[in-house]
Amino acid sequence: MESLQEISQFLNPNSRLDLKAISLEHVLSVTGSLEGREQLLKLPNLLTQLIALTQDSSTAVSKDAALALINITADEAGTSAVLLISEMTKLSEDKKYNYNLVHVCIRFIMDKESSLADPCCMILSNMTRPLHLVDRVIALIEKTGYSWDSIVAVFTAKQYNNTGAKLHYLGPVFSNLSQSSQVRRFLVDKNRNGIQRLLPFTEYAGSVVRRGGIVGTLKNCCFDAEDHEWLLSFEVDILSYLLLPLAGPEEFDYEENDKLPVSLQYLPETKKREPDLDIRIMLLEALAQLCATKRGREVLREKNTYLILREYHKWETNKSALLACENVVDILIRTEEEIGLDNIKEVDVPPEYANKFHQMDQDFINST
Repeated sequence: MESLQEISQFLNPNSRLDLKAISLEHVLSVTGSLEGREQLLKLPNLLTQLIALTQDSSTAVSKDAALALINITADEAGTSAVLLISEMTKLSEDKKYNYNLVHVCIRFIMDKESSLADPCCMILSNMTRPLHLVDRVIALIEKTGYSWDSIVAVFTAKQYNNTGAKLHYLGPVFSNLSQSSQVRRFLVDKNRNGIQRLLPFTEYAGSVVRRGGIVGTLKNCCFDAEDHEWLLSFEVDILSYLLLPLAGPEEFDYEENDKLPVSLQYLPETKKREPDLDIRIMLLEALAQLCATKRGREVLREKNTYLILREYHKWETNKSALLACENVVDILIRTEEEIGLDNIKEVDVPPEYANKFHQMDQDFINST
């Protein structure tokens, strides 16, 4: 602790470059362990200095400061600490440095010439992971002066950053933020095309992080039953984008193909299913959400969803994914008369039964 306090004096943005660089290297190494990060959290002034140093004129210094903050915000306690600093402090006395880390990250992400865009995406991904902190981060983002539209535009641009940044970690940021109904309202706004711009990334081969983040975002948008009819309409066609990653190269007859969404008809022999297990499960969970409403179930049946899931079930080996698939199929193969409800989310399941069903699922997953 004493060594960190001593080092803190050399982390002043106005300190000599060599002293800043050496001191920052030591701090960065300390953030590599949980014990080290816990020690740093006892020094809020040092955390404030790290935020300021991300804006240093030296690229090496600013990068090391950003990397240290990635490690610190990986823990919920670290995120809580820097979030509090961001909410309480704004600018240094000379107005040269901004101590609001959320503002700093958004600014660098939106700057085409910034070499810190990717590290800042990772910091925001960490900071938005704890659900109970999401609304506070959203409040800070909305005060940056950048609109949600502009942030989505940066993410979906073929090449926005001139330094080679990919912004893949904005995918998890959207997924985390879309846990809030406020962000979902933006994404499903019929006048903005927010969600439509994200849909193609369910098949993005270049990054599992980007792909997973967007699938997580779509899954969250499926939680609101009132949006199901629009999401499943031709205007959005979310079903095609959820099913395509689960589809393989199987051949179907004309009648079976004709009922499938156009993008799933006559797929080539080279068609591969989503290789990431977590993403496959999220896709299935999104389909399950769409099955909550009668209209959702009707569309999934009309579009021959069962056909894709039947072949997927033959291919899948993981029991958690198989269970998620069976949960969707079990709903689709029942008639509406058997279901007897427009919205099955409205069923009030007693806690003892909910616990019993959960245990049954766990027993299936753990069985050999």
